[in-house]
Amino acid sequence: MRMMALAVEQSAIEAVVVVLPESSIMSLASVLDPMRAANRVAGREVFRWRLLSADGQAVPLTCGVPIAVDGRFSLPLGGDLLLVIGGFNLERHAGTRFLATLQECARHFDMVAGIESGCWLLGRSGLLNGRKATAHWEELEDFARAFPELQVIGDRFVADGKYWTSGGASPTFDMMLHVIAERLGQASALDVASIFVYDQMHSPTDVQPFVSLGRIEARDPELAAAIRLMERTLERPMTVAALARRLSISQRKLETLFARILSTSPGAYYLRLRLQVAHRLVRDSGIPMRDIALRCGFDSLSAFSRAYRREYQASPLKMRSANRAAGVASARDGKR
Repeated sequence: MRMMALAVEQSAIEAVVVVLPESSIMSLASVLDPMRAANRVAGREVFRWRLLSADGQAVPLTCGVPIAVDGRFSLPLGGDLLLVIGGFNLERHAGTRFLATLQECARHFDMVAGIESGCWLLGRSGLLNGRKATAHWEELEDFARAFPELQVIGDRFVADGKYWTSGGASPTFDMMLHVIAERLGQASALDVASIFVYDQMHSPTDVQPFVSLGRIEARDPELAAAIRLMERTLERPMTVAALARRLSISQRKLETLFARILSTSPGAYYLRLRLQVAHRLVRDSGIPMRDIALRCGFDSLSAFSRAYRREYQASPLKMRSANRAAGVASARDGKR
């Protein structure tokens, strides 16, 4: 019996990582490096993984680096962990055949995770129906609208049964630490976090922030609270005076905090935050410009266009057209 238990303990956790073109290298690293580090900490192969792509060819990531893979994502396939990493232009990289393969393969894994846009693939495949799930904070509203049968929440990562979803690279790192803690124990997870000098392990229910505040949250809690309030009120922005009242500090103090720490004014930072969200929607969605303007707190399309042009030196329509043209050119290059 003791020998059998030892044999079970020594067996490696089998992981399959599926990565699609135009994914983030940080999301890929957040999956692979915690497993590598767990092997290092354990002094043996506790994780064994294969890297697959939809067609078995090297995958170009958003940074331009091609990632070699071990093979094609195809049947039959099984193991302990199935982790699907997606990025931009999913409809171009994952069609009905990919979704059918995902549906069938999911039956043969103990855990199935959608990472960044990989959560959309789990949603489209029907694997998340009736479950809780999350997506990147920029896409939460669109994700909820696309899959009304899901309970979409803004947590860093979500585990509902064997199906997991993660909203970005940093939450994915947290998710992998959580997997390591479940499989190998909390001490191993802490050892892995320490290798990367990662000193704040988040729980899955921590809310995804629009802005990563780092040490500001502990050092300047009033500034952090102001930014979080701005995040929550993008659609109906408040005046600086109203922000100060809500935060129970003087307007002068609020202005001093932003000037001292961020070298800008509260109003300018608020506007920049709204425009950053708008910029993502302009480039990466087909949402009408008028709806983007309203969603980001602009009373009229003309006011939105003026502010956007000042920030990005192009109108929203021109920016969307240029981005689509670049996507078409990239697709053509990939077929050569």
